[in-house]
Amino acid sequence: MSFKFFDKLSQDFSELLNDKKDYNVIIEVDKEENKKSFIAHSVVLRYRSSYFDKELENAPTNENHIKTIIKPNISVQLFEIILKYIYGGIVNIENIDNRTIYELIIVANELELKELSGKLESYLIETKASWLRIHFSPVYHSIFNSNEFNGLKNFYNDIIAKDPNLIFKSEDFTSLQETALVSILKRDDLKVEEVKIWDYVIKWGIAQNPTLPENSEDWSKENLEALKITLQNCLPLIRYFHIPGEYIWEKMKPYKKILDKQLWDDVILHSMTPEKPVKSIVLPARTITNPKLPSSSTKRPISTFELLSSSPFSTIINQEHVAELSSWIDRKSTTYSLSSIPYEFQLILRGSRDAFRPKTFWEMCNGRAGTIVVLKVSGTDEILGGYNPLAWDNKVGGGDFIETNSSFIFSLKNGKIENSILSRVVDNNRALYYYDSNCQNVLGPYFGNCEFMMESNVSDFTQDKLCWCDRGPDGNDNYYEKQIRSTTEKFSIEDYEVFKIIKKQ
Repeated sequence: MSFKFFDKLSQDFSELLNDKKDYNVIIEVDKEENKKSFIAHSVVLRYRSSYFDKELENAPTNENHIKTIIKPNISVQLFEIILKYIYGGIVNIENIDNRTIYELIIVANELELKELSGKLESYLIETKASWLRIHFSPVYHSIFNSNEFNGLKNFYNDIIAKDPNLIFKSEDFTSLQETALVSILKRDDLKVEEVKIWDYVIKWGIAQNPTLPENSEDWSKENLEALKITLQNCLPLIRYFHIPGEYIWEKMKPYKKILDKQLWDDVILHSMTPEKPVKSIVLPARTITNPKLPSSSTKRPISTFELLSSSPFSTIINQEHVAELSSWIDRKSTTYSLSSIPYEFQLILRGSRDAFRPKTFWEMCNGRAGTIVVLKVSGTDEILGGYNPLAWDNKVGGGDFIETNSSFIFSLKNGKIENSILSRVVDNNRALYYYDSNCQNVLGPYFGNCEFMMESNVSDFTQDKLCWCDRGPDGNDNYYEKQIRSTTEKFSIEDYEVFKIIKKQ
């Protein structure tokens, strides 16, 4: 029988961290303006972290036999947490926001503290899935820089398998790491046609070779060889024998020289006589399961949430936001519980999927009544938006203010934003403004007197800082109750979505 006194051991080692008598290591963290030095003991660092064991071998030593390690890429806040974990084996995340927890995972992985990074990774997946979905793009692109984070990789790849457009039609698809693309292509349940996968892979490969001539007909043998080398790990994962024959000449023939001759010959043979055997490896078809649609007599549209099952219905908002927005639509004094939300949010438009042009909004939302626009402000945690109970109309001649007493604009609680803000219309005659066709290339949805508007002179809401939330000059001429943003500076957006609000049957 053995008695274990881990709590007392942890307490004693934590106190050792504050003992300045026998330290022999100084660790400098953060950038110059925020730089801070921490003292530590080499024997503790070596046995707790293989990273520090290697660093201490080469760290410079001063005349007092003290070694110095410099880590300018780690913040003071994160390193304080790390050092307390190294000495005491305890990490308190009760008052730490989700972004900091994610950054802590990255730092712990860099310092080879696998127990800590693995525990925090599981914590985010199990308890903060909605945050991970909302921050899909930055997190997904960053985790593939490492061979670790298999839990997060599987979490996101499960989502991508159900909604491939999240990655394939994103603005930064071509900047995706090769390891990430390969992991997606390996999925048997990737719900996208194989010919489209071929198109995306070619697009990605060309983007990695910016010196290639713009017209593929002008490519030399060397150009094709360069593309073939770039895609050497991706090409074997394409299910060539499940691409319909009519696409082979149109889509594949221009790039046939990046394929092995035997494979190309077999693809042609199979397209002409599918019953004949081929010499090349034939990968199984991907299992694309089509959701069961309602009968023709059922008029209710199928929501994005239903179509994608466990995949996120939104990359910006979560079900808690849906409950709050639904309660505002119904003018409830309390927020609906998650089990009693009376509405479904059917995705109409997603900027990262369908384009960020203002004109796209007017084309895809024309005639849609009862919609909510949500956007993520670039570089912040802010989620802003507006509700329009009426139908958008892209054919209004000359442009006109639209009357309603039910519209509202809002800011949602998210990340470091502690409280949501609801701002209802107070001037019913000027609740919204519908632009004529001449302005729709620049101006998107517009609520009130610039209280919430989306605008871009370069036809890309993400590239032009013209979106705006204001309360009118000197606080006058306000058509909505409150300002939904603390600053009136114009901004660009990270992404935006438009949902049709549908009453559940």
